[in-house]
Amino acid sequence: MQRFNLQSHLDTLYTRFPQAEHQPVIGLTANFAAPDVSLCERYYNQVLAAGATPVIIPPVSDTDTIVNTLEHIDGLILTGGADYNPLWAGEQPQPGLHHINARRDLPELLITRLAYDRNIPILGICRGIQTLAMALGGTVVQDINSSNNNNKTIQTPLPRGGEGGGFLKHSQDADRNLPTHTVTTVEGSVLHSLYGGTVCVNSFHHQAVGETGPLFRVTATAPDGVIEAIESTAHRPVIGVQWHPEWLEEEGLKIFQWLADQARNFHTAKLLHRRILTLDTHVDTPMFFHQGIHFDQRDQRIKCDLQKMTDGRQDAVIMAAYLPQPKMGEQFSQKVKAPSSNTQHLLTPLSYANLIFDQIEQIVKANSPYLSIARTPADLYEDKRKGRRSIMLAIENGLALEHDLANLRHFAQRGIVYMTLCHNGDNDICDSAKGCNTHQGVSRFGQQVIQEMNRLGIMVDLSHAAEKSFYDAADISSTPIVCSHSNCRALCDHPRNLTDDQMRLLARQGGVMQITLYPGFLRSKLSPSGGRGLEGGFGEASVLDAIAHLEHAVSVMGIDHVGIGTDFDGDGGVTGFNDSSEAINFTLHLLRRKYSERDIQKIWGGNWLRVMTTVQKSRQ
Repeated sequence: MQRFNLQSHLDTLYTRFPQAEHQPVIGLTANFAAPDVSLCERYYNQVLAAGATPVIIPPVSDTDTIVNTLEHIDGLILTGGADYNPLWAGEQPQPGLHHINARRDLPELLITRLAYDRNIPILGICRGIQTLAMALGGTVVQDINSSNNNNKTIQTPLPRGGEGGGFLKHSQDADRNLPTHTVTTVEGSVLHSLYGGTVCVNSFHHQAVGETGPLFRVTATAPDGVIEAIESTAHRPVIGVQWHPEWLEEEGLKIFQWLADQARNFHTAKLLHRRILTLDTHVDTPMFFHQGIHFDQRDQRIKCDLQKMTDGRQDAVIMAAYLPQPKMGEQFSQKVKAPSSNTQHLLTPLSYANLIFDQIEQIVKANSPYLSIARTPADLYEDKRKGRRSIMLAIENGLALEHDLANLRHFAQRGIVYMTLCHNGDNDICDSAKGCNTHQGVSRFGQQVIQEMNRLGIMVDLSHAAEKSFYDAADISSTPIVCSHSNCRALCDHPRNLTDDQMRLLARQGGVMQITLYPGFLRSKLSPSGGRGLEGGFGEASVLDAIAHLEHAVSVMGIDHVGIGTDFDGDGGVTGFNDSSEAINFTLHLLRRKYSERDIQKIWGGNWLRVMTTVQKSRQ
């Protein structure tokens, strides 16, 4: 090939193109020095060496541009540069503040926050670690050498052979590829797995992270206590380092290779979510609709909204009209304000469930280009094809029927796809896992309800039911039963969870069990807890606990009888899968465990939809 012969270069490209493998695309934030946007070549050379494709992201704060950029990248590098304007942190400038770059600040804070919302793998370098802190709930110390750091103490004097204390010089004038001090990594961190306990690093900074905030933990420190690295506390691939690994050649390459691997996995998960339907079979979000939540926005008061579903690449949810079970001798009590006044009205179970469905229909109508109510599996797939998210309807607690089968037919006409027979307390249909054994299982009326549900093509949901109610319903129902949000008692001894024997029966009859994210059903009681679940408490639970329950269920029932029903906004949510925006993070964990696309499709709703199809075909 002749060096200056364009055709010879093209011939080589055309020959290789059909065999070209996909490389993850990693965006790098650019520096700005009027009138130029620039990036040190060391950054993109390390990205290339890691087997990824670099693209430069200019400092643009237009949100449409940022969202479209994020849609096309698989990883993000926040690069080094000037100080942040302290006003972004609500602070005044201190004497040690250096040059600030107003053109970079807002664009990088926005892109960091939005990239985090979308679960995109992120590596922050020098200024970049400070960007992570500024954008995601932490703080930055303007000058680590200043005595006035708003009471933030980040340095501990080093011993000097009995002569008192001292501090490291963090802003070196040595060559950038020369390590100038060491940092100590935390065991169990990503950095520790990449580099071991001690890392030799370069150092060109006078600012540093002061407090990590709740989304990060410190994973490396300098000998004088300065924070040198932070990592996500939510089982996400997000790391910030204070040094400049782009200059440290082979040693520095390790962290770029880590990012490239994470970006490659994220790209695989994105493509998978495009091909399969992802369905969460139980959320309680409608109980908050009367509080004026904004389902069409990212509303911090709820865990499932249209924005979070979009961020998590989640296609559909089943929204339950949840009715709390009154205590024995008490009346159902749900009050709502009239739209035009502060007057509160006491609703019956029937009218309250209808109000929930009315509110869902209003939300869907207001967002019809993006959202739809689905009644069948075919509706779900059609919505996905048209680029819409879907909502299905359900009832949690047969109390809504008010002891009248005609009301069950009414709800069938409204489009419910399942009804959870009871909640926390016995009702007129069956005994609850938190009940008093009122009927010794399913009541006579409950038997009529189940038979009518079979006739109407409504799935019979036994989550919350007592063990005897479960077995009675399995005997009565002519179609497979389901548990829309339940876990494994073998891993967490809780009456709301299913025994292995219950799970085996469920599988034999063709049913499905949906793993839920309520912490108290994932881990044994460790600490006091409130909430809407059963009495008791729970310790910190994570997405790894949910995976453990899923894998136990698979070992007992097989891959064809499991799924996900998060119980979001019903106290469901764990670290790493705390709202709908993290749905793709759950998929990433499945991919790491080598689940096939076929199996992931089954877990993410395929099994549930098989049962729904069977039940709906039995409709008379």
